[in-house]
Amino acid sequence: MAKMLLNYVPVYAMLPLGVVTPDNNFQNQDDIKRQLYKLKEAEVDGVMVDVWWGIIEAKGPKQYDWKAYRSLFQAIKDCGLKIQAIMSFHQCGGNVGDAVYIPLPQWVLQDGDGNPDIFYTNRRGTRNKEYLTLGIDNEPILGGRTPVQIYSDFMKSFRENMSDFLDAGTIVDIEVGLGPAGELRYPSYPQNQGWNFPGIGEFQCYDKYLREDFKKAATDAGHPEWELPQNAGQYNDRPDGTEFFRNNGTYVTESGKFFLTWYSNKLLIHGDQILEEATKAFCGCKVKIAAKVSGLHWWYNDESHAAELTAGYYNLYDRDGYRPISRMLSRHYGVLDFTCLEMKDYEQPGYAESAPQELVKQVLSGCWRENIEVAGENALPRYDANAYDQMLLNARPNGVNRDGPPKLKMYGLTYLRLSNQLIDGGNFWLFKTFVKKMHADQEYCPNPENYGRQVIPLQLSKPKISLEELLEATKPMGPLPFNSETDMKV
Repeated sequence: MAKMLLNYVPVYAMLPLGVVTPDNNFQNQDDIKRQLYKLKEAEVDGVMVDVWWGIIEAKGPKQYDWKAYRSLFQAIKDCGLKIQAIMSFHQCGGNVGDAVYIPLPQWVLQDGDGNPDIFYTNRRGTRNKEYLTLGIDNEPILGGRTPVQIYSDFMKSFRENMSDFLDAGTIVDIEVGLGPAGELRYPSYPQNQGWNFPGIGEFQCYDKYLREDFKKAATDAGHPEWELPQNAGQYNDRPDGTEFFRNNGTYVTESGKFFLTWYSNKLLIHGDQILEEATKAFCGCKVKIAAKVSGLHWWYNDESHAAELTAGYYNLYDRDGYRPISRMLSRHYGVLDFTCLEMKDYEQPGYAESAPQELVKQVLSGCWRENIEVAGENALPRYDANAYDQMLLNARPNGVNRDGPPKLKMYGLTYLRLSNQLIDGGNFWLFKTFVKKMHADQEYCPNPENYGRQVIPLQLSKPKISLEELLEATKPMGPLPFNSETDMKV
């Protein structure tokens, strides 16, 4: 029994986006509690909850209102479930699956009325109000505070107001939102601006702060004549329809490589800074810090990897764009949460040059090589055995080891998303079978110490890693061995 428990992978379920309403109320409590008890019946370990900046600090700077979330957390605790809390510093609305609209705090949007460059901006000057541009991370222009200070104050207030849930071990993970949809990326493919799959997306660095930063970087490098890309196309273009991404295009020139390095480095620095504040805010708590990375699987088989590049992941056949992120996370003892675990290559249209299975292998391999934990989730709601089997394979790529811990095992999996469609009817039976297989056919284990989750107080970040050290991880080392079939099928 003890050996088999080392194969146990916890399963969480995402709560509905609007479980706390935009006006900060925990409504439909009876229905939510019914759903939570159904999750408990399925032996799910816990739930993931978006904690919206736009709700909590809506009334004004440092005017936090946690009452609705405290009621929600108490209901979750009463059901015997754990909590993964997302510090959601982004807008809800405008992306795949967004069923409600929760904007950034109104006082932030009002500042943006006078200075629209606080938002990410594409080449044509279109602003994106999903998330503040990383170009102002250290600019004290929001009521005298920088965005990094604002995020830090929010997390400190969360710790103070949720200390009883933290101390009791109810809250086990803090996922820090680092961009649109809570992901460490640029908002390169916004549906609310007309993007459709499998468009390559657009670079989002044309606000005045990032323009000035790039001009300084280019000048310091001895090339003041270099400019931000003007030939990278629009949201729904194909790579071969642009000068930048076509075969032997701008992206392989000296100026193109310089831009892509700068663009991806800015994202690394952004994530590193905010995770640094998270480790300070939650130092001493028995939680893990996590960051989410998007599974941009379309155009993965194109030489340019265009969709990944516009999102800030400088990933090519001869350059690993994800291991630097893993290495950065290792400084904060962090967990990398990756999406699209349920997808198979053959499910994707051929014209998209998509390869989600290869992408997942690459990202998970990089995490394990950097000795960090990796968690994951499905990108789209799925209720079928094929999706569950693929998630099982990714959770334990080499299968179950009945004589001890498996060679490779994910830290946890979060299922998207809790709904009546999941828990009513035949879908629920299949989901319960999936959870049991994720638990290695073991009974529910309420104590995480017993299945290999190292629950120790969070420590301060390790000494700084230079960008040069981070980028040493860009050379691909080949994927770790993944079995093509799993003996854990639903």
